[in-house]
Amino acid sequence: MKIGTVLKHSLNRVTSGVARGGSGPFALVRHVGRKSGKPYETPIIVQRVEGGFVIELTYGPNVDWYRNIVAANCCRILFHGVEYSIEGLERMDVAHGIDAFTPVQRRILRLLRREHFVMLFDAPTRPDSVSRS
Repeated sequence: MKIGTVLKHSLNRVTSGVARGGSGPFALVRHVGRKSGKPYETPIIVQRVEGGFVIELTYGPNVDWYRNIVAANCCRILFHGVEYSIEGLERMDVAHGIDAFTPVQRRILRLLRREHFVMLFDAPTRPDSVSRS
């Protein structure tokens, strides 16, 4: 059995619940399948920064959820009970990616030799309506 399948049916269920609870570093990335068109939610670890979120790709850049958001160039992030629209993403070098996290998280990321970081950019806010004079 693939590791992804095991995680999907065990650890992902636990971390999804934690993300919905609104505490800790967990968030849900809401994305649409690039082939199926189906909506999905995937738990991830994020760090909120000015202008968006920094994420660490624990299983690298070839996972389906990440490939879906790259293809769409957008997604939604549910973090601490608030849903954020994301438009655009950019890979980051390791040093800048690690620096976005808390001191404890940085130590863990270094010990685990993590090397895949991405910046997800907040979508520009748009007024609901334009008043005309």
